[in-house]
Amino acid sequence: MGRPEAGQRFEEIYLAYYADLLAYIRRRVDSHDDAADALAETFATAWRRLPDVPDAHAARLWLYGVARRVLANGRRTATRRSALVERLGGQLARWAESTAPPDDDLEAVRAAFGRLYADDREVLALVTWEGLTSDEVAVVLGCSPGAARSRLHRARKRLARELSHAGVDVARYGVRALALAGRKV
Repeated sequence: MGRPEAGQRFEEIYLAYYADLLAYIRRRVDSHDDAADALAETFATAWRRLPDVPDAHAARLWLYGVARRVLANGRRTATRRSALVERLGGQLARWAESTAPPDDDLEAVRAAFGRLYADDREVLALVTWEGLTSDEVAVVLGCSPGAARSRLHRARKRLARELSHAGVDVARYGVRALALAGRKV
């Protein structure tokens, strides 16, 4: 089948069955975005496999079958993603417990971290939570490596001062461990 002929056939199929497929998919998903994605994937499959698409009314049924498989794949993907998120959440919780100060200081640490300027919180989070080096932080912040190191040093000093005012023994944990405790898991 030549390309112009294929394009015309696809357009005819699309126009004839778009509304039916959208209704079919929309009744099976929770959001308009999910419906749009599934519909697009269904028609992308139809385009790739245009020679396999039957003629007339059978095309509609064939498209329903494709849409059904697209939706099933989406559900499987969501299930795998949920399982992964749950597993990672458990791992993060265990890791947080192993790196966080005792619970009696945790709220004080979070409050002290929250009192910092947003720029201080960001530079501390990039280094502590994301594990970036000061050179990498410089790229993220769009500044020189020297400026990033300076910002990090000042942010650590301000966090230590906030923690000291809150009565948290900074020497016992270190500013890095306390900054880790400020993150939201």
